[in-house]
Amino acid sequence: MPDLASLPDLPRAGRVQLLDAWLGDLLADAVAGTPPPRQGRGAPAPRTGTDGVALVAVGSLGRREPPPHADLDLVLVHDGRPEVAALADAVWYPIWDAGVRLDHSVRSVAEAVSVASTDVKAGLGLLDARLVAGDAGLAAALRTATLASWRQSASRLLPQLRDLRRARARQVGELAFLLEPDLKEAYGGLREGQVLRAVAAAQLGDEPSAEAEAAYAFLLDVRDELRRRAGRPTDVLVRQEQRPVAAALGLPDEDVLLREVSLAGRRLAFVADDTWRRVDAALVRRPRARYRRVRREPLAEGVVRQGDEVVLARDARPATDPGLVLRGAAAAAREDLLLSPYTLKVLAVHAPPLPEPWPAEVRWSFLRLLASGRAAVPVIEQLDQEGLLTRLLPEWERVRSLPQRHPWHRFTVDRHLVEAAAAAAELTRDVDRPDLLLVASLLHDVGKGWPGDHSVVGEPIAAGIAARMGFTPADVATVGTLVRHHLLLPDTATRRDIDDPATIERVADTIGRDAQVLQLLHAVAQADGAATSTSAWSPWKAHLVAHLVARVQAHLGGTPVEGPEPVLHPTEPSVTSPGKGAVTVGVEDVADGQQVTIGAPDEQGLFSRLAGVLALNQLDVRAAKVNVAGGRATAVFAVRPRFGRAPQPAILADAVRAALEGTLPLADRLRQREADYRQDAARSAPPRVSWHDSEVSGEATSIVEVRAGDRAGLLYRLTAALGAEGLDVTSARIETLGADAADYFYVSNPAGCPIDAAQRGRVEAALVAAARGAVPDPAHSGGGDTPR
Repeated sequence: MPDLASLPDLPRAGRVQLLDAWLGDLLADAVAGTPPPRQGRGAPAPRTGTDGVALVAVGSLGRREPPPHADLDLVLVHDGRPEVAALADAVWYPIWDAGVRLDHSVRSVAEAVSVASTDVKAGLGLLDARLVAGDAGLAAALRTATLASWRQSASRLLPQLRDLRRARARQVGELAFLLEPDLKEAYGGLREGQVLRAVAAAQLGDEPSAEAEAAYAFLLDVRDELRRRAGRPTDVLVRQEQRPVAAALGLPDEDVLLREVSLAGRRLAFVADDTWRRVDAALVRRPRARYRRVRREPLAEGVVRQGDEVVLARDARPATDPGLVLRGAAAAAREDLLLSPYTLKVLAVHAPPLPEPWPAEVRWSFLRLLASGRAAVPVIEQLDQEGLLTRLLPEWERVRSLPQRHPWHRFTVDRHLVEAAAAAAELTRDVDRPDLLLVASLLHDVGKGWPGDHSVVGEPIAAGIAARMGFTPADVATVGTLVRHHLLLPDTATRRDIDDPATIERVADTIGRDAQVLQLLHAVAQADGAATSTSAWSPWKAHLVAHLVARVQAHLGGTPVEGPEPVLHPTEPSVTSPGKGAVTVGVEDVADGQQVTIGAPDEQGLFSRLAGVLALNQLDVRAAKVNVAGGRATAVFAVRPRFGRAPQPAILADAVRAALEGTLPLADRLRQREADYRQDAARSAPPRVSWHDSEVSGEATSIVEVRAGDRAGLLYRLTAALGAEGLDVTSARIETLGADAADYFYVSNPAGCPIDAAQRGRVEAALVAAARGAVPDPAHSGGGDTPR
């Protein structure tokens, strides 16, 4: 028996050689050690050796690419030898005894073909059948019969295979955009390379191109190193294995590795998409229809529609027409079609460089392409895969397949930019300059390809691109401003009090008091959020940004605010809980949840107690504001039910009353509730506290920002900590970002004095402790948490 422990350390060819030799020896020993069955008088002499029996490898060993710690897929093929069952046992048991996982079967050629013609997975596997040992003629007969059956059954099996891959893609995702990709099953992974060969074997597609084969080979190398480092069979490139795998492959770091994996996955997915389109067309085409002349419909100068593709017109001049690439791309996107692969190849070889600045017609075609919205995404991917996009925008190479290691982002940087442009296309009627909106949306994160703050770095890069496109100097400056400040509105809306005049003034000054820039920034923010994820751009955030924009517009124009109503305004009470100092509660449906207004006697710790009551009732707070007049506090909370149950005013009123009277043990109840969310909190990064000075004098003099893992009662603990350190909370913005919370509190000292460095240090320590689960008691502090 060979040294199987050395298998993971051998190169791929060495693993194949060792396994083939071992399995050949097993079959030889099985044949030698299995006596032939007794034959009756007159029967032919029993066969000896491997005549009529062959050990065939399928799967990764059949393809000569077994990874470390791979299982074996073997078929013992026979032509009726009566002792084949004993031979099989003599081969299988030593494999099991060696601790190797085995997928096995015993088939005649007819049986194997019968299974392959009805089971797409079995048919796909047998296409990789390779003789390991035994009767070569029998193995060749299996190969020939399997290939013939596959071609004959292609019209039935290939749609099943296509549906299997699409279902798997929905479940696992696309390899190119995953931070921890499944190298085998994600769409664009190793399975795609195998499927492409299977389609070619059915004579319904070309053999995979050299680029596709290179991408496949790279993914094989990555998987080999992953399994070698992990010491077990795994195909998921998890974060902790990325750095050692990158080092083993000679790559600088894990980001470069992830980028190369993304590029390989995009190439395989791109080829697979095109292959399936051709398979679908071939399967639905009537036998006689393939020889009919296909109608050619002119779309633009130099391009025509031919069937379901856009191709070059007969009089096209690709070598002397610099606008042909974008004109054809725009025509394809506007018709929701794709450029033909041959047309792409011709353009990639012959298209001349664009003059600088671009002619107006070229710029118009580019804008027309972007304005096509979703239909533009696959067309731009075609330009990218053929190297045409980086000829148009050389800066694009820096962001191609650049990973974004943030759970918000669904895509790599370049795909995110394309998706943002597609989202912006739906907003072009909302702005005065849709051309600037489209270009700024496409370029807003281009700075991520360079070191530094991507907004700052990206401004001159985007401005340079816009100038090259032929925009006027004023428009170039606007594009640069949009890229520089594309995060201004969402950051301000979620981190500042948008009812604070100083906040409005700061935004107006930042954008140069330009109403058109404000309008465009709003649309860019919407497009950016839509292209990121629902976590990054929730209905609540959209509402906040819209309200901020409305207030800034009113400030710039000197007119009353139009658009969304104020985010937080008191709701009329519907329930009153009597007693010493009545408690009133009102609930109103608003965007993305409800608004709860609670009136109660002003006392120390009120804000945190109200937050605790809401947490016990499984209500996530999104924003809060409190006002005090005549000894009574009115607190307004924007909430969203965690489990879809709307808040009940009577229950809330009773709970608030009990909390104020001390009969409701909030801390104990919340500790019990937190058990449901323990896992989420445990995965979070350490809490982070930072301070921002407010630009307005008055009650709220500072803003304290807390980033921490979201957990039950977090707002209660944080506000209790602030109260325990003697600070008042006048308003709060609460944003939940996946498993994390980003909370912003306007705070002040009741005496009106500034919050000095020593007090800030104590507050930070208390907030960190609260974020980790500690519950301070504001009743024992020297301050409160509502304004006096």
